[in-house]
Amino acid sequence: MSAETGLVPVSHLGHGLPVARMRAVYRLDEVEKRLDKLPQREHENLRATYERMLEKGPERFQVKPGGLPAMDHLYDEMPNFNAVLDDVKRQLALCTDSRDALEITPMLLLGPPGIGKTHFAREIAQLLGTGLGFISMSSLTAGWVLSGASSQWKGARPGKVFETLVDGQYANPVMVVDEIDKARAEHAYDPLGALYSLLEHDTAGAFTDEFAEVAIDASQVIWVATANDERSIPEPILNRMNVFEVQAPDADAARAIALRLYRQLRASHDWGQRFDEQPSEAVLERLASTAPREMRRAWMTAFGNARLAGRSTIELADLPGASGKRSTIGFVQ
Repeated sequence: MSAETGLVPVSHLGHGLPVARMRAVYRLDEVEKRLDKLPQREHENLRATYERMLEKGPERFQVKPGGLPAMDHLYDEMPNFNAVLDDVKRQLALCTDSRDALEITPMLLLGPPGIGKTHFAREIAQLLGTGLGFISMSSLTAGWVLSGASSQWKGARPGKVFETLVDGQYANPVMVVDEIDKARAEHAYDPLGALYSLLEHDTAGAFTDEFAEVAIDASQVIWVATANDERSIPEPILNRMNVFEVQAPDADAARAIALRLYRQLRASHDWGQRFDEQPSEAVLERLASTAPREMRRAWMTAFGNARLAGRSTIELADLPGASGKRSTIGFVQ
């Protein structure tokens, strides 16, 4: 560790992020006090949680850019996210070559299904070289999924924020709240209630999980939420986030995405060398009308059908749905 900067080298981070600062995400003395107060032979899950916290220690990597990471590939792969990428780049530039920590304003990606919102969030985590926590709100109803449930409840456990910070390696992971507009509230819980404090830097610094009841520093978490419709999202949540309306890629951009996927799939598999270097214009045009998240599956289906037919060229008939019949298994258009 450098005595001047407090930074340590982290060679596996890559993407222009070669160093990280160590940051404590909780206090050991608080954990020890909680553990000492537990009655013997009771609350075994809670006891195991405290013991795990003591064993792992409170220090986590806080990713710090050593320089502005290369982002050209993201602009090429996801041209409909240019405005979001521009904003991320501006925020990265502010903390580059400075003592400031990496700060990314919480963002909400609004747009129709299938345009790559969740994929974009995962790519941001990979770009920054930090950890990733993922919560799909469409299948959840209870607010404790984010903030934990009281240990007094049967089957209680810590929330996702706690688990990501305590069990992970990073103090500033990317936390994806997928389909935030699909959160369903029950009378006893507000699924988004914890976000009111988690999205505010000051209050997130002492976030208390209801299961562990130990303050956790979640102030460095990078929040990325996705939604199809903002109307069901509470205004206080929207006010805490940068909201981006992401459109489906236009015809030229969709064609470029389809061509890039074809080349990537062909190059990343040994069987790819059996196929033409370039697909036909007719096939590209058909794929360009497919949602970005479905393109990869469409290409894989087409590669397989062409191989079964003994051809090195993909034809329109190889694409999913070309027969006009819906498949009962596998790819569904």
